[in-house]
Amino acid sequence: MPVVRDLRVLLRLRDFRRLLAVRLLSQSADGVYQIALAAYVVFSPEKQASPTAIASAMAVLLLPYSLLGPFAGVLLDRWRRRQVLLHGNLLRTALAVVTALLIVARVPDWLFYASALSVTAVNRFVLAGLSASLPRVVDSGERLVMANSLSPTAGTLAATAGGGLALALRLVTPEGSGADAVVVLLGAALYLSAGLCSLLMPADLLGPDTAAPRCRLWATLSTTTSGLADGLRHLAERRTAARALAAMTMMRFCYGALTITVLMLCRYAWTDTEADGLALLGIAVGVSGAGFFAAAVVTPWAVARLGRGGWMVACAAVAAVLEPALGLPFERVPMLIAAFVLGLATQGAKIATDTVVQSAVDDAFRGRVFSLYDVLFNAAFVGAAGVAALMLPADGRSAVLVVTVALLYAATAMALAVLRRR
Repeated sequence: MPVVRDLRVLLRLRDFRRLLAVRLLSQSADGVYQIALAAYVVFSPEKQASPTAIASAMAVLLLPYSLLGPFAGVLLDRWRRRQVLLHGNLLRTALAVVTALLIVARVPDWLFYASALSVTAVNRFVLAGLSASLPRVVDSGERLVMANSLSPTAGTLAATAGGGLALALRLVTPEGSGADAVVVLLGAALYLSAGLCSLLMPADLLGPDTAAPRCRLWATLSTTTSGLADGLRHLAERRTAARALAAMTMMRFCYGALTITVLMLCRYAWTDTEADGLALLGIAVGVSGAGFFAAAVVTPWAVARLGRGGWMVACAAVAAVLEPALGLPFERVPMLIAAFVLGLATQGAKIATDTVVQSAVDDAFRGRVFSLYDVLFNAAFVGAAGVAALMLPADGRSAVLVVTVALLYAATAMALAVLRRR
């Protein structure tokens, strides 16, 4: 397989192997921590989780990515990136231990969320540091393209594996807040391992070059803000890219609303115990992940036949038809099939959108536009969680929400089809 061959080529590079090890350990810890947060907020026996509580958890997980993302690169160009990986993971280790203690102590929810928010905020810098460091450990442009393709995919798989490990540990641990704390401590151990693994690389290996001129930090941050505004104006002039981003944002919103629905169904409607609900959630996450993987396989073939715009229309249209057909019965098997279909449709549209933006936006503005893309992508999911919190009953069965999402998918498909004809 080409993927296996490419990975074998990259693994011959010693420093790439070490950086990849840091990524795998770090993102597996992220998967553990995210499952621990979901288990504590949604599936703890002593809690009666509401859609509002779930929306709050989603905000904790995703808002740091949206708010800090555009500014992380500014600081990573000032700090030694190896030190960011080291100290960032050590700091997350300490914060995760604090989170575990707060769970056992049963403190007010706002204090728990503040601790969890701190962990995910640091995570933004670590992930950006991993991406920014790749050119320093790969020795050619062709290999860098391979590394940019394979490293994030490997990280996503590691996060999924970490989530599966956390689910298994949570299910075999006696119920109670102590079980959630044990899972968080597993995440802390993996964060610590990632930090120690970064010590295998020299401190200056990952850059930035100390000879590069530097402005005052406040001036640099101000320049970043104005640069994002320039990126937004440039995007407005590139209507093809702007329309693709708008469509992707809407589809991400729909996917987020249905994710909250499935969480509530797993917790209250489909199972009688928290352990069964958590196990079923793990299956749903795995099925949706399989849809993401299928999208990576199918999209190149589909784009070659339908074009990027045509494939996005097809993804939105399929979701508009199958989402209500499979979702309205609110039964396990049809909803799990819907999770696969929507995972495929959402990721397929995202791959096409990424390509459209890369092709339509000038290189000088590409970084800023992708920063805006990152903000929109995560903010849409958080916004969907908030809307779902207002519409969903406690058991997650809301025909109004399912139909509304179907109409949004249909409107997106029609808008894209009309614009494509023009």
